Amino acid sequence: MAMVALAAHKLRSALTLVGVTVGVFSIILVMTVMRGLQQNIESELSGLGANTFTIEKWPAINFEGPSGWERFRRRKNLSYQHWQALREQATRARSVAAEAPFAMGEVASRFERSNPDVAVNGVTPETFLARNWLVEAGRALLPGDLDGSRNVCVLGNTIMKKLFPQGGALRETVKFSGVNYQIVGYLEPKGGFGGQAQDNFILIPITTGLNRFGGAQWRSLTLYVQTHNQDEMEDTVEQVRGVLRKVRKVPPGEVDDFEISSNDSLIQQFRDLTLAVRVGVAVVSSIALLAAGIGIMNIMLVSVTERTREIGIRRAIGAKKRNILTQFIMEAVVICEVGGLIGVILGVAGGNAGAYYLKLPPVFPVDWAIIGLAICSVVGIVFGTYPAIKAANLDPVESLRYE
Repeated sequence: MAMVALAAHKLRSALTLVGVTVGVFSIILVMTVMRGLQQNIESELSGLGANTFTIEKWPAINFEGPSGWERFRRRKNLSYQHWQALREQATRARSVAAEAPFAMGEVASRFERSNPDVAVNGVTPETFLARNWLVEAGRALLPGDLDGSRNVCVLGNTIMKKLFPQGGALRETVKFSGVNYQIVGYLEPKGGFGGQAQDNFILIPITTGLNRFGGAQWRSLTLYVQTHNQDEMEDTVEQVRGVLRKVRKVPPGEVDDFEISSNDSLIQQFRDLTLAVRVGVAVVSSIALLAAGIGIMNIMLVSVTERTREIGIRRAIGAKKRNILTQFIMEAVVICEVGGLIGVILGVAGGNAGAYYLKLPPVFPVDWAIIGLAICSVVGIVFGTYPAIKAANLDPVESLRYE
């Protein structure tokens, strides 16, 4: 009966649907895009090896603004000597790795030349395990490469395919900044992130990089510490913190002058950062739904007036007040639910279109779709109740005489 009543006034019902559809559409659209972005970023933030945490000079996310960055800038760099100290003194750690970006530019083989956007990173042998880098062919860097500061390298999969389209990269050489590096291995592909390849780099021994590119006084390393198991994570973090505070001469009572983070802490920081955005979108969309609810109440009041005689006939043949009340509330809920369902469909379609453009995986935010439809039901009940009560309380005799 509610659907028949709505179908009898198609234009009015359609215009009433628009407000609800827009409110739900805006919620689902943003949440779909953010869910895809969140899953992709969390996947990348989880890229460290199992039971691994990171030590850096700079925080992954800064909530303090420019003043915070200035404070972080004054910190001492994490140096090669700090890595050596941790290797010797952090007895709870399974391994301690170091990594540093040295340069970016063009890399050439005897077959091809790359674009000038290839990163040259210095690493220690332990970094491969800490970063979940798997060698597809050849070998990883060895301690002997580090001790001898050898001109050897391991290629990321993207740059390997670019420089050696026919394969056969092992034991070949590549040239960067006028220096030849012998290829001892290349990595398995890790895919792209945000439309950018993650494998467009070459890895050289960190000692080779420090000797070749210098800048030890202004270049800060990233250190990766891997524990034997998850149960030892907390104790290892505390031991590493103590070693670094002693080596870096941090006075007792002062805060650490370095940042320790793990997969879980980075993901939690990202979720905290996006929480305000999600809440803001929900608030703005709720305003749209509130406006839609007021529109529904207005339309339902007009409908009660127009259908006064119908209500009187129904009461005269035995309909009780609760029947009239239920009918009009149901009509308001149906309007909201149909509008909400259209909003969910359009929101998911639009959100995944945006995700496709950003090269993110498609998602369907089931929880937000359910929440959106539940809110629509609440809006229908709340804003449909007063018109329904007014209809149910009409005097049957007066209603039958209404023209």
